[in-house]
Amino acid sequence: MTRDPALEAFCAFFNKLDKTCTKKLYMFYTDNAVFIDPLQRIEGREALEAYFSSLYENVTSCQFDFHHQQRQGNTAFVTWRMRLVHPRLDGGREIAVEGCSQLDFAANDTARVARHRDYFDVGAMVYERLPLLGGAVKLVKERLGH
Repeated sequence: MTRDPALEAFCAFFNKLDKTCTKKLYMFYTDNAVFIDPLQRIEGREALEAYFSSLYENVTSCQFDFHHQQRQGNTAFVTWRMRLVHPRLDGGREIAVEGCSQLDFAANDTARVARHRDYFDVGAMVYERLPLLGGAVKLVKERLGH
């Protein structure tokens, strides 16, 4: 598999993303970028900057271990493990969640992402980690055989 410098740069930036560098998203996302994850859909880079700024405001740490990266044309897929520490989730202990991102790079700017969609188990990341609700979610999963 050949190296893809734009994809590698995107992953490297995303792994360093925190509340101090959200203003640098213009380097990696188009102005009208769309970001989708299991919790929401955000349209426009400015809205994405606001979202990440708010998201990272209380995060103690967030690191990604990228596994597989593959790009064909303007579409790329990246698998990862996110290691997140947030004081309001799981008593501030580290949470590890596996996921995958689909990245559609702009047709006229193959170094910047026009559409970013994340796939991951939001229950494992959030719902199972909350007091009261966490126990109920785990019980349901056990009964379903997960």
